[in-house]
Amino acid sequence: MSKPVSIVTGFLGAGKTSFLKEVLAHRRSLRYAIIENEFGEENIDSDLLVKADNELIGLSNGCLCCSLNDDLLDVLNELNQRREDFDELLIESTGVADPAGVARPLLSLLPLRRDFPLQRVICLVDPRLIENQLRETEEAARQIAFSDVILITKTDICEPARVDQVRPILLALNPFAKVLTGARGAYPIDEIFGYSRRMPVYTPSRPSSLQPHFRHQQSDLVSLSFRFEQAFDELQLRHRLTGFLLFQSEGVYRVKGIIAVQGRDHRMIIQSVGNFLEFEEGEAWQQDEARVSRLVFIGKRLRPEGFEKMLRDCLPPAG
Repeated sequence: MSKPVSIVTGFLGAGKTSFLKEVLAHRRSLRYAIIENEFGEENIDSDLLVKADNELIGLSNGCLCCSLNDDLLDVLNELNQRREDFDELLIESTGVADPAGVARPLLSLLPLRRDFPLQRVICLVDPRLIENQLRETEEAARQIAFSDVILITKTDICEPARVDQVRPILLALNPFAKVLTGARGAYPIDEIFGYSRRMPVYTPSRPSSLQPHFRHQQSDLVSLSFRFEQAFDELQLRHRLTGFLLFQSEGVYRVKGIIAVQGRDHRMIIQSVGNFLEFEEGEAWQQDEARVSRLVFIGKRLRPEGFEKMLRDCLPPAG
């Protein structure tokens, strides 16, 4: 039986340890294995640790924990040998890590896709610090760009106006993300874990129905969003996007889209992990639903003209 995986990311001080503790307390009916990728941060609180078993550490609630000191594949292989001991897997990446590097083997290797399906990437954001972090580091931008759920934390010690100011910035950079708020003792855990990366939403920062694209820029970080009402040629789209990521993707952090393709009654979900592109079948289009394709490219100093031409070249000829 496969073991669902959630990756928890967020810049230093965003509150990942507090969040993980509450997940374990709130979802007591589930047994978790936890991979903690340490980098000078506080680990799972010591009062939870009860015993060591090779690289796996038992937690007081019956979960397993290990530190990611070796190759992720080795750790996953060891966990796979003990798959009957846990129900789900949580991976906490370091505060300075790009979560795409952690997700890449889970999405690109077929045995891992089968045994450890990635359900969601959760990014924690401190609203008091995130704008400076976006200006000063690439890692914060990559974490936001790659996430499926963005959790604005520490709302109990932050002015509501500040939270309201940060939310549109996050959505502009990653309009497919689900943005939630919470604080220690009041995280929306059920809502977070009820959301899957295979159910993307789309919340543009401003209406785009009259334009093929819009552009949001935060320092050098740019988010380009495109909308097309004509269905794509699937083969052309796969070919163009795959070639682009392999040979021309420098500075691109993330590609994500909900696509209508000719001859298909289901959405196609496109997501990138580095220069690896993942295509998955999504939910069926409803009979009275407009089949509109939406794509987002997030990266540094991106210019919309070349992206729009590449995408338009994937549309079948009119008539």
